[in-house]
Amino acid sequence: MSVGVYFKKLRPDAQLPKYAHPDDSGADVCTTEEITIPPGELRMIPTGIAVQLPPGYEIQVRSKGGIASKKQCFVLNSPGTVDEGYRGEIMVIMQNVGKDEETFNKGDKVAQLVVAPYIQATFLEQAELTDTMRGAGGFGSTGK
Repeated sequence: MSVGVYFKKLRPDAQLPKYAHPDDSGADVCTTEEITIPPGELRMIPTGIAVQLPPGYEIQVRSKGGIASKKQCFVLNSPGTVDEGYRGEIMVIMQNVGKDEETFNKGDKVAQLVVAPYIQATFLEQAELTDTMRGAGGFGSTGK
């Protein structure tokens, strides 16, 4: 299935998202600047692009596995959300959890974008909720 998504280059050297393989769900997005991230810190990485999504769709900004495993850098709020009505520059919040300073050069892939449909819920207050076997069991309630 394919859906049309419009992108605008905010900088002449910006690159539109691109799928590496025909069956990929995530399209690679690149940085427009050289960015160095010291260990334990985060940086906002510019992509130089803005988006116009069709109604009922969002973009999820996700880490790339290779960057996470090789550079120990990942998208901090993964998946980040780009809402349908947002028209500003898509920025990637990247954190370095490794021990070494990591640099992303202009044009390097920094994240992947997944276009996904969403459903808005109607939130309703209810005095009581139905019982279930799990009940209020939270973190660690199912054992080891």
